Amino acid sequence: MSMSVGSASDGEDAVMSAINTTPLVDVMLVLLIIFLITIPVVTTSIKVSLPKERVEVRETKPENVIISVDANSNVYWYDQRVQNVEVLVEKLKKVSHLKPQPEVQIRGDMTARYEGVGKILLACQRAGIVKVAFITEPPPLGG
Repeated sequence: MSMSVGSASDGEDAVMSAINTTPLVDVMLVLLIIFLITIPVVTTSIKVSLPKERVEVRETKPENVIISVDANSNVYWYDQRVQNVEVLVEKLKKVSHLKPQPEVQIRGDMTARYEGVGKILLACQRAGIVKVAFITEPPPLGG
């Protein structure tokens, strides 16, 4: 590295007009190294088709089974309260043998604990129900 100090005949107040590019080159090399390290981490090599969010209008068919969970995690078969999971499993086993198998639609209260919904999913699995759907309300317009 060299340094320009000027000639001996110039005074101390002489202006040096040369630009020192060494700090600029150092910063650029550091940025280049950072980009070379972080770009492979950010990009993924496995192509996966991720699900897209969409609003799907569902039609209620008479053969669908509607099970509701209220805010206290009580489970209801249509409008009748179900006492325990075993009773729910027996009711679901009866409808699981129908051809075509009906869809179980779960209406869960937003403030209910997940335990009530979990009981329904467990009962559907034990009864052999293949189609389970969650009924929701669309958000308000503009919200």
